[in-house]
Amino acid sequence: MELEFKGACREVGRSAVLVDDKLMMDYGVSPGEHVKYPLNGARPEAVLLSHAHIDHSGAIPNLMDLEPDVYMTPPTFDLTHMLAKDTLRIAEREGEMPIYDSIDLSKFAHQTKQVDTGVKLHVHGYDVEFLSAGHIPGASAIHVRDKENKSLFYTGDINTDDTRLVLGAIDFPDSDILITESTYFGDEHPPRKEVEKEFIDSVQDTLNIGGSVVIPAFAIGRTQEILMLLDAYGIRAYVDGMGVEAYKIMLRHPEYLHNPTHLKKAFDNATLVSGHKRDKIKLESSVIVTTAGMLNGGPVLYYINKLYKDPKSKIILTGYQVEGTNGRMAMDTGNIDNDGIIQHLKPKIEQYDFSAHSGDRELKEMVRDFCNRGTEHVFTMHGDNCEGFADWVKEEIGVEAFAPELGERFTI
Repeated sequence: MELEFKGACREVGRSAVLVDDKLMMDYGVSPGEHVKYPLNGARPEAVLLSHAHIDHSGAIPNLMDLEPDVYMTPPTFDLTHMLAKDTLRIAEREGEMPIYDSIDLSKFAHQTKQVDTGVKLHVHGYDVEFLSAGHIPGASAIHVRDKENKSLFYTGDINTDDTRLVLGAIDFPDSDILITESTYFGDEHPPRKEVEKEFIDSVQDTLNIGGSVVIPAFAIGRTQEILMLLDAYGIRAYVDGMGVEAYKIMLRHPEYLHNPTHLKKAFDNATLVSGHKRDKIKLESSVIVTTAGMLNGGPVLYYINKLYKDPKSKIILTGYQVEGTNGRMAMDTGNIDNDGIIQHLKPKIEQYDFSAHSGDRELKEMVRDFCNRGTEHVFTMHGDNCEGFADWVKEEIGVEAFAPELGERFTI
């Protein structure tokens, strides 16, 4: 089995792994000031997508001139298609040249075969199975077995702990090769209940003094989880942005949700906002959950523009802030670029760890479990310290481990 790493090598973003020049697992982009794409030159016969986030899915429509067969779970298809359409809308509005067009997007929809988790299928000479990866609704790890019975397990983005939105990943199959994400290697997540309590206390403290809370949240996964958390504590919120459309998609696939009844209740109890209705929101003792999660565009900038001089208010970040984004600038300097205007933020800026990825302990336990069951080669990717993770595997477990460089090829 030959592996070529086209992206997410010693970095977070633009995940892409090519198997035997035939199967492409993920094909994403890295967001930020300058978007980064996977290395080009691949001509896969099939594409296997782990989940909808654009750092895994964002460049797949660019492959449609090759007419590959594309496979993913039903919610992943709906969410990916939503994001791809939004990417085209933004490019058109800003006069940019996207890497794909509406024809490519139509081909993407036509070429995609939707496959539920746990269903085994045969793809261009390989046995393939998608298995629940936790993380977000529809997210899957991918198990591949070739004609010589060599097997590969690709985690994509994985979470073995339950969240309010999705159940954690369990029951991994034996595999000769493991390709694992490394996002939080070396970093432990604090207990989720403690994070939720501190978050809710902070929101309530702000409301009690007449301030408002702006909660930038990723459209897929984080918006829905935060709404469920707020609802559990009886806090009614406004919700704006693409997270509303993502919620409606998720409800069409209740079998991929931890508690679809509570998710629906949380959105029923929230006030949905869009477009001209934003001006009618009373920005005093209000909670607004809105995209974009890294403050790069989206309705969040409208709300910040209204509140950035108010020291009683807060901006509560709920996700990882990539270098070069407005969110990272806000954390590092207290400033953001709001439509070309540099604004100094007087609201307090806080960040809480609501990560949908496994932390250090869970990653190590997963790798050790695979190796105890026969895994002989481990590849670490999608992280800031992939080399450190590979060294840990070699030193602590005694199994061959590699942190691939961009474009590096391996024959197993």
